[in-house]
Amino acid sequence: MGFCAIVHDIFGLPCCCENNPMNVSEGDSNHLRFSIAAVERDTGLGKDTLRVWERRYGFPQPLRDGFGERTYPLVQVEKLRIIKRLLDAGYRPGAVVALSEEQLQAINEAMFVGLQTPGEDSNDSDHVLQDAMALLRSHNIDGLRSHLHQAVAGLGVNRFVTELVAPLNAMVGEAWMRGEIEVFQEHLYTECLAGVLRHAIHQLQSHAPHRQPRILLTTFPQEDHILGLLMAECLLTLQGCHCLSMGAKTPMGDLIKAAAVYQTDIVALSFSVSQNPNHVLDGLNELRRLLPAHIEIWAGGRAPVLQRRPPDNVSVISDVAQIESQVVRWRTQRA
Repeated sequence: MGFCAIVHDIFGLPCCCENNPMNVSEGDSNHLRFSIAAVERDTGLGKDTLRVWERRYGFPQPLRDGFGERTYPLVQVEKLRIIKRLLDAGYRPGAVVALSEEQLQAINEAMFVGLQTPGEDSNDSDHVLQDAMALLRSHNIDGLRSHLHQAVAGLGVNRFVTELVAPLNAMVGEAWMRGEIEVFQEHLYTECLAGVLRHAIHQLQSHAPHRQPRILLTTFPQEDHILGLLMAECLLTLQGCHCLSMGAKTPMGDLIKAAAVYQTDIVALSFSVSQNPNHVLDGLNELRRLLPAHIEIWAGGRAPVLQRRPPDNVSVISDVAQIESQVVRWRTQRA
């Protein structure tokens, strides 16, 4: 396999053997250029459309290579992806093509993530937390499910996961330990929330095209808690990552095979606070030894050992809010 094919397989970039679609100058990713054919394949926008927009709206603004052919910087390709998403949702080119990337992102998030519109109440989500706990204590699971769906719509996926789900999980766990709720209530809560998170993931996937990185999500065989995985999958999908969830309790051998078959860029694992520290560290070290070096390992969750003794060559995510920065870091390094 030649270098070009390796780049294509590992990083998902267009192969330069295919009509020379990409021109990469020396230097960092700011010098990465895509041919018009590569942009058409990557965004789904036709060549004629790109040329018309260039004349009519002043965007995109291609450069020219040594042969006088159009080449498009990576930042313009990213913006074109957002525009295509909005066009698919019913927007007209004249309403979006000339907007800044920040304006396009705001429209996209407001449509697909459920962000609040100006004038809506944007106070802290404390009352949402308290209402959720009250519904759980009163055994109103249907009411809790409806309440959580409304919270996703009102807060947006990012705030729902980081500001509501994370503290709510802690509150439920503490209530169970104090004997304020029964085990069956905790189980019902877990299944209820898992359904809400899966629905949010499905909604995001139906509106956002898959992009790199490809992330395989699972847990080791000793870990059967799934809420951490679903929370991570929500935020990763929100960032446009291509997520492949294997659920919980995947044997090491199957995990290695799946990472190879699905050409995974990252293996992400979740660890709950109850996990044996030696199992966590030994498993991560063994996984690092068996996986190819180009596949990153991300480890998250509340297992204290991840903070005290983070394994070598493993990215520890101590808070789900760090997921966005990790994705940005990965894409920047591999652009």
